[in-house]
Amino acid sequence: MMANFAGSLILASQSPRRQLLLKEAGYDVTVIVPNDHAETPPRADESPRESVLRIAQEKAADVAARVESGLILAGDTLAELNGQPLGKPRDRNHAREILQTLRGEDHYVWSAICLWRRPDNHVLVDVDQTVVQMAALSDEAIEEYLDSGLWEGKAGAFGIQDRTGWVQIDEGSLSNVVGLPMELLSRMLTQMGESV
Repeated sequence: MMANFAGSLILASQSPRRQLLLKEAGYDVTVIVPNDHAETPPRADESPRESVLRIAQEKAADVAARVESGLILAGDTLAELNGQPLGKPRDRNHAREILQTLRGEDHYVWSAICLWRRPDNHVLVDVDQTVVQMAALSDEAIEEYLDSGLWEGKAGAFGIQDRTGWVQIDEGSLSNVVGLPMELLSRMLTQMGESV
């Protein structure tokens, strides 16, 4: 039996950061986590922008198949340095490699949003970009952060909320770097004629 969530925003994510951003903004949120197989990794023939747009839509489609009525919100975030995507680290060594590559560098953070309304299957997908500079971190600071375990499951192996002074926003949205560009979400909801 399909679920009916009319009037609430259905978040297709288990990210506590996305949930917090939405709740702090006053949205009524129900969480339905996409199946593991719903999200396919970035492909070599895609730009980071294309990857996040596709993956956000894959997550939304997976949840939409289980929802009779309601507005589904899915997102995906990816860091990019010199045209190369920096996804979620596979393990501690990979996280160290990503952080060492990013230190002292300007890089991009891409976050896509897919809104999928059921039952009419009206779909809207868009993306936001933020330019971020990471401080010239010492090896010791990186190891201390790796010990915390906070890098796990985070695009670019780092969460902006995890350490003060590690990153500076050069251009764009702070909430985009956290994983859900709230300004873009507001514009997209208006475009869809939704008030949630």
